[in-house]
Amino acid sequence: MVSKDQTIGGLICLVCVVVAVFYVVTLFVPDWGTAIGITLNAGDVQFWLVATPVLIGFVAILAIGAWIGWTMATTPPPKPIEEITTEMEEKKEEPKMEEKKPEEPAAGTMTEEKKPEKKKKS
Repeated sequence: MVSKDQTIGGLICLVCVVVAVFYVVTLFVPDWGTAIGITLNAGDVQFWLVATPVLIGFVAILAIGAWIGWTMATTPPPKPIEEITTEMEEKKEEPKMEEKKPEEPAAGTMTEEKKPEKKKKS
Protein backbone atom coordinates (compact mmCIF):
# COMPACT_ATOMS: atom_id res chain seq x y z
CA MET A 1 0.00 0.00 0.00
CA VAL A 2 1.31 3.43 -0.93
CA SER A 3 1.07 6.33 1.49
CA LYS A 4 -0.19 9.79 0.58
CA ASP A 5 3.34 11.23 0.75
CA GLN A 6 4.67 8.58 -1.63
CA THR A 7 1.87 9.29 -4.09
CA ILE A 8 2.56 13.03 -4.04
CA GLY A 9 6.30 12.34 -4.42
CA GLY A 10 5.64 10.11 -7.42
CA LEU A 11 3.46 12.76 -9.07
CA ILE A 12 6.09 15.46 -8.49
CA CYS A 13 8.75 13.19 -10.01
CA LEU A 14 6.56 12.40 -13.03
CA VAL A 15 5.72 16.08 -13.67
CA CYS A 16 9.40 17.06 -13.41
CA VAL A 17 10.45 14.36 -15.89
CA VAL A 18 7.70 15.35 -18.37
CA VAL A 19 8.61 19.05 -18.14
CA ALA A 20 12.34 18.25 -18.54
CA VAL A 21 11.70 16.12 -21.65
CA PHE A 22 9.40 18.81 -23.10
CA TYR A 23 12.02 21.49 -22.38
CA VAL A 24 14.90 19.58 -24.02
CA VAL A 25 12.83 18.54 -27.06
CA THR A 26 11.50 22.07 -27.58
CA LEU A 27 14.94 23.64 -27.14
CA PHE A 28 16.89 21.32 -29.44
CA VAL A 29 14.20 20.20 -31.91
CA PRO A 30 12.53 23.49 -32.83
CA ASP A 31 10.25 22.01 -35.51
CA TRP A 32 8.58 19.36 -33.32
CA GLY A 33 5.35 21.38 -33.35
CA THR A 34 4.89 21.06 -37.13
CA ALA A 35 4.91 17.28 -36.76
CA ILE A 36 1.72 17.46 -34.68
CA GLY A 37 0.15 20.39 -36.55
CA ILE A 38 1.25 23.35 -34.39
CA THR A 39 2.77 26.28 -36.20
CA LEU A 40 5.19 28.17 -33.96
CA ASN A 41 8.06 30.50 -34.63
CA ALA A 42 10.90 28.29 -33.39
CA GLY A 43 13.24 31.20 -32.62
CA ASP A 44 10.75 32.85 -30.28
CA VAL A 45 10.00 29.61 -28.43
CA GLN A 46 13.68 28.82 -27.94
CA PHE A 47 14.36 32.37 -26.72
CA TRP A 48 11.65 32.14 -24.06
CA LEU A 49 12.75 28.62 -23.06
CA VAL A 50 16.15 30.06 -22.15
CA ALA A 51 15.05 33.51 -20.96
CA THR A 52 12.41 32.35 -18.46
CA PRO A 53 14.64 30.17 -16.22
CA VAL A 54 17.43 32.76 -16.42
CA LEU A 55 15.01 35.49 -15.35
CA ILE A 56 13.67 33.40 -12.44
CA GLY A 57 17.19 32.51 -11.27
CA PHE A 58 18.42 36.11 -11.56
CA VAL A 59 15.47 37.48 -9.58
CA ALA A 60 15.90 34.75 -6.94
CA ILE A 61 19.59 35.65 -6.49
CA LEU A 62 18.73 39.36 -6.22
CA ALA A 63 16.00 38.55 -3.65
CA ILE A 64 18.50 36.60 -1.54
CA GLY A 65 20.97 39.50 -1.77
CA ALA A 66 18.27 41.98 -0.76
CA TRP A 67 17.31 39.79 2.21
CA ILE A 68 20.95 39.59 3.37
CA GLY A 69 21.31 43.36 3.00
CA TRP A 70 18.09 44.02 4.92
CA THR A 71 19.18 41.68 7.71
CA MET A 72 22.57 43.38 7.98
CA ALA A 73 21.00 46.85 7.95
CA THR A 74 18.46 46.10 10.69
CA THR A 75 20.63 44.00 13.04
CA PRO A 76 22.26 45.97 15.87
CA PRO A 77 26.05 45.73 16.08
CA PRO A 78 27.55 43.38 18.69
CA LYS A 79 29.24 44.65 21.86
CA PRO A 80 32.93 45.49 21.50
CA ILE A 81 35.26 42.78 22.81
CA GLU A 82 36.63 45.16 25.45
CA GLU A 83 33.21 45.50 27.09
CA ILE A 84 32.72 41.74 27.19
CA THR A 85 36.13 41.09 28.78
CA THR A 86 35.56 43.88 31.33
CA GLU A 87 32.22 42.35 32.33
CA MET A 88 33.84 38.93 32.72
CA GLU A 89 36.59 40.34 34.94
CA GLU A 90 34.04 42.15 37.11
CA LYS A 91 32.12 38.92 37.65
CA LYS A 92 35.30 37.12 38.76
CA GLU A 93 36.16 39.83 41.29
CA GLU A 94 32.76 39.79 43.04
CA PRO A 95 32.98 37.87 46.34
CA LYS A 96 30.75 34.85 46.62
CA MET A 97 28.07 34.90 49.28
CA GLU A 98 28.69 32.19 51.87
CA GLU A 99 25.85 29.82 52.39
CA LYS A 100 24.30 29.99 55.85
CA LYS A 101 24.49 26.74 57.73
CA PRO A 102 21.40 25.72 59.68
CA GLU A 103 21.73 26.35 63.38
CA GLU A 104 22.67 23.30 65.37
CA PRO A 105 20.39 22.48 68.28
CA ALA A 106 21.71 23.15 71.75
CA ALA A 107 23.28 20.24 73.57
CA GLY A 108 20.83 18.11 75.45
CA THR A 109 17.76 18.96 73.31
CA MET A 110 16.24 16.42 71.03
CA THR A 111 15.00 17.38 67.60
CA GLU A 112 12.58 15.42 65.55
CA GLU A 113 13.53 14.75 61.93
CA LYS A 114 10.74 15.15 59.44
CA LYS A 115 10.63 12.60 56.70
CA PRO A 116 9.19 13.57 53.31
CA GLU A 117 5.75 12.19 52.68
CA LYS A 118 5.51 9.50 50.07
CA LYS A 119 3.11 10.13 47.24
CA LYS A 120 0.53 7.49 46.59
CA LYS A 121 0.24 6.14 43.10
CA SER A 122 -3.20 6.37 41.66
